[in-house]
Amino acid sequence: MAGASSASKRSKGNAGRKVKDKWKAKEWYNVHAPRMFNETVIGETPASDPELLIGRTAEVTVQDLTGDFSKMHIKLKFKITGAEGHEAKTTFVGHDLTSDYVRRLTRRKKTKTDHVVDVTTSDGYFIRIKTMSIAERRIQTSQEEGMRSCIGIALNEIAKETTLSGIVKSIISGDLAKDVARACRVVIPIKRIEIRKTEIIRAGDTEPESIIENIPEAKPVEEAVEEEAVLTEEAVEEVSEEATEEAPAEEESEEVSDSEEEPAE
Repeated sequence: MAGASSASKRSKGNAGRKVKDKWKAKEWYNVHAPRMFNETVIGETPASDPELLIGRTAEVTVQDLTGDFSKMHIKLKFKITGAEGHEAKTTFVGHDLTSDYVRRLTRRKKTKTDHVVDVTTSDGYFIRIKTMSIAERRIQTSQEEGMRSCIGIALNEIAKETTLSGIVKSIISGDLAKDVARACRVVIPIKRIEIRKTEIIRAGDTEPESIIENIPEAKPVEEAVEEEAVLTEEAVEEVSEEATEEAPAEEESEEVSDSEEEPAE
């Protein structure tokens, strides 16, 4: 009986104790992009201690930063390195393409080849660049090896003379992919090359300079819908062309009109 009464007292004491709400102890911090993107606020995150913010990652599209609807498929990745007050600072760690954009590029009767190249920029950043090439037709293994070699040489030569800011700017604009595709034409004509993903393996000695001079205003919803409709129509036309090429040719039936029939004798 004594044991039962002590147990009931402990249960009553626990029931009367208030449970501390950990969520109320957290504070919100603004997450800023690095200087390369004008330290724009890219989001908010809660934490009970600023030290817990370090190492967290954030993703935003180029459209979110610049308002350019045509760059909505490019995702930029940032990692929080510290906080001052309620402002969290980040560093750029790489980029990636959205999965639906990659699927839209791959079609039947075309060869998709992935490549991985490690380069060092002129300001000391060690970057891993992953490219994706799309050929108009099936290509041989020897051609793929030659194309990998051309891509590696082209990217290393460009990186040696370009800073990290220049590399990222050319990736967003598409100029880097065009330059690499032009270099591969000596091996095989390539429909297009995309810089699918980048990763910062080792940081350089200096902080990259800004690549966004003026952030334009976001386009109205009507213009965005019109551009999306144009992109959809282009995709439909590509599918229609492929269906036409794959469809077997129908035999034409010879028809003789009544006027061409010879009268019976």
